[in-house]
Formats: sequence, C-alpha cells, structure tokens
Amino acid sequence: MAITIDEAVPVSATHDAPPERRRGGRGRMVVEVVLLTALAVAMLFPVLWMLETSIKENRDVYAVPAKFFGFDLTLAHYKDVFVAPGGGRSDLSGSFLNSVIVAGASTVLATVLGVPAAWAYSRFSMKAKKDQLFFILSTRFMPPVVVVIPIFLMYRSLGLIDSKLGLVLIYAAFNVPFTIWMMKGFVDEVPAEYEDAAMLDGYTRLQAFHKFTLPLLVPGIAATAVFALIFSWNEFVFAIFLTSSQEVRTAPPAIAGLIGGTTVDWGLVAASAVVFALPVLVFAYLVRKHLVAGVTLGAVRR
Repeated sequence: MAITIDEAVPVSATHDAPPERRRGGRGRMVVEVVLLTALAVAMLFPVLWMLETSIKENRDVYAVPAKFFGFDLTLAHYKDVFVAPGGGRSDLSGSFLNSVIVAGASTVLATVLGVPAAWAYSRFSMKAKKDQLFFILSTRFMPPVVVVIPIFLMYRSLGLIDSKLGLVLIYAAFNVPFTIWMMKGFVDEVPAEYEDAAMLDGYTRLQAFHKFTLPLLVPGIAATAVFALIFSWNEFVFAIFLTSSQEVRTAPPAIAGLIGGTTVDWGLVAASAVVFALPVLVFAYLVRKHLVAGVTLGAVRR
C-alpha cells in the first residue's frame, strides 16, 4: 500500500519548536549581535579616528576634550601630503611613488616566477618534492628582522644598498615562496586532463599550459597578487635598513619619520596614512570578483 507524505510525517512533527526554545534562540542571537557590534566598533574606531583627524583643523586635533563631532573640516593636510610648503612636489609624494614602483614590480616578478614553478610542482614528479616544498616554505619562517643584517652585508658587497632594484629583488624573494605554495593549490584543482587533451591535438606542454590552464588560474593569480602586493606595500624593516636617501625611500619609513621631535603634525600623519591605504584597497576592489573566486577555489573537492 502506498504511503502518502501526510501519513509518513505526522502533523505534530512539522510544528515549530516550543516557545521556550524559540525565546532562548532569539536571546542568544541578540547577544551575538551585540558582541559582534561591539567588536566591530572596537576594530573600526581607530580607522574612523584616523579619518576624522585627517580632515580636522589643527586646533581641533589637539582639542581637550577630543571633538568627535562639530569640528571644522579642512583638506589642507591632504594637500601637504602631495605639495611641499614652498611649492612643488613633497617628499611624501615621492615616497608614495617609490612604493608604487617597488611593490608593483616585486609583485609582478614574484607572480611571473611563482606561477610556472607552482605548475611544475603540481604536474611533474620529482625526487624529494615534499622536502623541496617544505624548504621553500621554510624561507618564510624567519621574520625579516632576523635576516636583515646578513642581507644588508650582502647588498653592500653587491652595490644594491639604497636602490629600488634592491628592494624589488628582496620583496620578490620573500613573495616567491608564498606564491608557489598558494598557486600550487590552485593548479591542483585544474584537471591535468585538459593539458593532456591539448597535447593530443598537437600543442606542446607549454602551449597547453598557456592556452588552457593559465586562463583558469586567473582567480588564483589575482588572490595571490593581492597578498603579495600587501606584503610589499606594507613592508617596513627592509625599507628602513636598506635605504637611506629620500629619492629611494618608500612610504612606510617616510610616514614613520613624521613622528618625532618636539611637535607632531598628527593631521599630516593621519592624511598620509589614509592616502597610503587607498591604493591597496582600490586594487583589491578592482579584482574583487577574482579575489572571491580565488580564495574559495578548492573549498569543494572534486
């Protein structure tokens, strides 16, 4: 005899949970929302305070008690970031340009070297592959401050001290291991059968990689490039130890140099920090679709 859905599932089983359980679940949700809101406020308050400070008049910046509202707005601090007091380009604007050049070049170099290496480790069998991958990853175990002195001595012998090329090379060297490890996971998710089928059609292995595998790795490359760019953009230790002239110094040590002496122009410091944060945010926004696809690639196993 056929059993209908109504007969198989009792009516009482479809009823909602008891009122006590519903009230308990609603209360827990309210507590979670309150805690998350407090955490978000605590984390975002420094950012909001930095934004406010960057558009305040100096008298409002140093006002006691601090003014959260009702202060006069000004963009003079942002002008000081790019324009020197006597006219012309400021030193900070030159440092920002150096950061763009160094971070961009090192990210491109790390990506160009790391993606083919990750593809090779994913596709080919080799002796001690796991040991090699572990050795590559181990180069990121030590923080920059531990190796900065040997690198400084080596750079001094090679004549790379106080040069943009030196910063590009050291940032790329630190980003390549990260790129290899991150991209290998993305390459593993692309079936090797695509390349095998392409080679049966007459393509070489490199042509198959370039025409069929590489387009599928664009989301992973975008995600990897964002993280590599963030490291190069924010790096401070190498930038301050390996550079000395204003013509080569990047933005992080330049902004840190604003803090010192008897008085500190906190409005200029805040405006510099806001300008410094914008390029990475803009880049991440432009590649946001690839970034989301890249960081979620591999969440579902084939």
